[in-house]
Amino acid sequence: MQKINPKYIRSIVRQSLREDLMPSGDITTKNIKNRIIIAKIIAGQNCVVGGLSFAKEAFKITDKKIFFKTKIKDGITVNKGKVIAILKGRSSGILKSERVALNFLGLISGVATITNKFVKKLKDKDCEVCCTRKTLPNLRLIQKYGVRLGGGTNHRFNLSDEILIKDNHIAVKNNINALVKKAIKNKKGKIVTVEVDNLSQLKKIVGLKFNRVLFDNMSNKNLKKAVKISKKLYETEASGGITFKNVRQIAGTGVDRVSVGQITHSAPNVDFKINFK
Repeated sequence: MQKINPKYIRSIVRQSLREDLMPSGDITTKNIKNRIIIAKIIAGQNCVVGGLSFAKEAFKITDKKIFFKTKIKDGITVNKGKVIAILKGRSSGILKSERVALNFLGLISGVATITNKFVKKLKDKDCEVCCTRKTLPNLRLIQKYGVRLGGGTNHRFNLSDEILIKDNHIAVKNNINALVKKAIKNKKGKIVTVEVDNLSQLKKIVGLKFNRVLFDNMSNKNLKKAVKISKKLYETEASGGITFKNVRQIAGTGVDRVSVGQITHSAPNVDFKINFK
């Protein structure tokens, strides 16, 4: 798996610490005697862990002398109560950085954990679980990293990555066939994906040389028909209203992948805590 650039980690962690400390710093910790302490970061629930490098950076920025030792690696599944890292250093630095560190761990692990639940649902299906662009502003890279840790696949990162013709584009142009032809002509090496929400739209573009067809909010009955029409021509994907309850049925229609907004826009944070000795 491709790692996140350390410069990016340092930059976003600095921003987060600044948000937590401006303008006067940690005015509570200033009232506590500064001493060397040992602390453990513990998982408060079963989860897939992610974000250890972000947590480590949060402490290192505050105090370079803080010792941070990970007990596991990102992407590992742990049970509630598992110690995932040990800290040793001055109490002022650890207390100052603990919430920022735990926030990164909770967010990334939350995305990884819910993604992994969807992936496990489809363990016997030949179908990938993909994320969408429904991410927290300015935290997309982090959330998409969490998706990969959970065993999912990243969809396009932004609007420059691929051409994805959606319902609103079709509504503006009002001619799906002409719009797809123009996209193919101007693709410049990019993947072209076309979203359709009914069989009539699909039939208007079948045979054109694009890469992927995305079926949006289609019934399972129509999905099966659409996959049968498209399977030998395009990669197929289903989206819209996909949940734990229906994901297996949707994957059972034969689509190559499902895109699930829930794994980023509604991922619950994982609970972590710091215990001091």
